[in-house]
Amino acid sequence: MPNGAIYPSLRDRAVFVTGGGSGIGASIVEHFCRQGARVAFVDIDEAASRAVVERLAASDHPAPLFLPCDLRDIPALRAAIARAVEALGPIRVLINNAADDERHTIDEVTPEYWDDRMAVNLRHQFFAVQAVHKGMAEAGGGAIVNLGSVTWLIGQGGMVGYSAAKSAIVGLTRSLARDLGPDNIRVNSVLPGWIMTERQIAKWLTPESEAELLKNQCLKRKLYPDDIARAVLFFAADDSAACTSQNYIVDGGWV
Repeated sequence: MPNGAIYPSLRDRAVFVTGGGSGIGASIVEHFCRQGARVAFVDIDEAASRAVVERLAASDHPAPLFLPCDLRDIPALRAAIARAVEALGPIRVLINNAADDERHTIDEVTPEYWDDRMAVNLRHQFFAVQAVHKGMAEAGGGAIVNLGSVTWLIGQGGMVGYSAAKSAIVGLTRSLARDLGPDNIRVNSVLPGWIMTERQIAKWLTPESEAELLKNQCLKRKLYPDDIARAVLFFAADDSAACTSQNYIVDGGWV
């Protein structure tokens, strides 16, 4: 990880990350561990997640706690959060990162697939907040960062279920910020542009799509998971203590 800001307020703070086994989520887990935070994360991919733990355990920073979980199963999510609290203490930072941007056409979407897109990309964010907010308030407050997307802002087609779910995160964030503000809980969202995770590179990056990306972005470079993780750290740390109900775009200037 390149050099970045150090946030003293994050040291020893209990952090819970969803979808931390790969891509943006794995970078977020690593960045918090390097801040000296006590991190737990959930993911459905056990092999990738254990590889993240092993890599970080070999560093000079605290290794994260991995808890296998399919976030479509809300009781399992609640149980994972309870185990994290038992191991780390009250969650002071929640990062709702997990998502799946599989492409789909309008005509192939069934009611069951639509519900699955909402479950994978939206529903678990609310229920994770529901599970942590009381303990967070009792501990004096905290920070919640929801990961959205710019796909709906740029009008990207080919994944209407994903884009619909991600657009709803803006409303979710602002509503939660209003309700939880009296408990000193801040709620913000970060909206990534096209981030070059291994999955994105393998599945969708072509010379043509890269040319379109660089044409549309103000910054003429590809963006990587570290670019998102650094923004997430800021909104989790006390340095952003006056920031809540915000939706912060990190897309190289496409929108």
